[in-house]
Amino acid sequence: MTNLLIIARKEIQEGLRNRWVLATTLLLAALALTLTFLGSAPTGNVGAGRLDVVIVSLASLTIFLVPLIALLLSHDAIVGEMERGTMLLLLSYPLGRREVIFGKFLGHLAILAFATVFGYGAAAAALAATGTAIDAESLRAFLAMIASSVLLGAVFTAIGYVASALSGERSTAGGIAVGIWLFFVLIYDMALLGALVAAQGKTVPSWLLDLLLLANPTDAYRLLNLGSGEAGALSGLGGVAAHTGLSPVLLLAALAVWTLAPLAAATLLFSRREL
Repeated sequence: MTNLLIIARKEIQEGLRNRWVLATTLLLAALALTLTFLGSAPTGNVGAGRLDVVIVSLASLTIFLVPLIALLLSHDAIVGEMERGTMLLLLSYPLGRREVIFGKFLGHLAILAFATVFGYGAAAAALAATGTAIDAESLRAFLAMIASSVLLGAVFTAIGYVASALSGERSTAGGIAVGIWLFFVLIYDMALLGALVAAQGKTVPSWLLDLLLLANPTDAYRLLNLGSGEAGALSGLGGVAAHTGLSPVLLLAALAVWTLAPLAAATLLFSRREL
């Protein structure tokens, strides 16, 4: 555990030194505040609370932005250290390769968690400062959205390690990372929608739809945060969620599997790689 914390601290210090922590926190805070004050206009028409509108806006933002930030953080975690020659130095200490991977993961996750909590928390703080009434249910949904956003970041951090372990150069890892982001965030859902349209009204088995949604971590995140309550009514995903058999516990379990499986794969690939 001590070795994991040492590696994690190293990653956090590097993040502070190259301004990753500051940049991501300010970016998320700026976008969250913008969406808070410019995106709450629908509340008067639909009768939803302002914080519920913020949840929908931030969850939609998270699907595009947090995976990209996570991949940018992690895509050179292995190959970058090897190119710079620092991996040999790191492994000269009494550290296992698994400890290196998991220590880096803890450090990167801490950076993402800090940026997300303080960046998105600024939105709720701003609403409270303006005297907006925030009920307990909306606050719980907002906190759950922040926690699941960090979990989504963990998923793509782990996937970024796989890209890094497979690549021989940082540029290659960067290209793979961008491709991964495009696939999960844009291409997958467009292809799924195209397939449903091509079915020409034929009923898709519910179990197949559930599997297709779980096969994309961003869809699991979307259903988790936008599939129920006021957020479900505002986003229009409440009807979709009602026709699936995916409970919040199952969606959280899917995100956990999406984190652990790539993390294990990256560890295996790194352990077999020659320095």
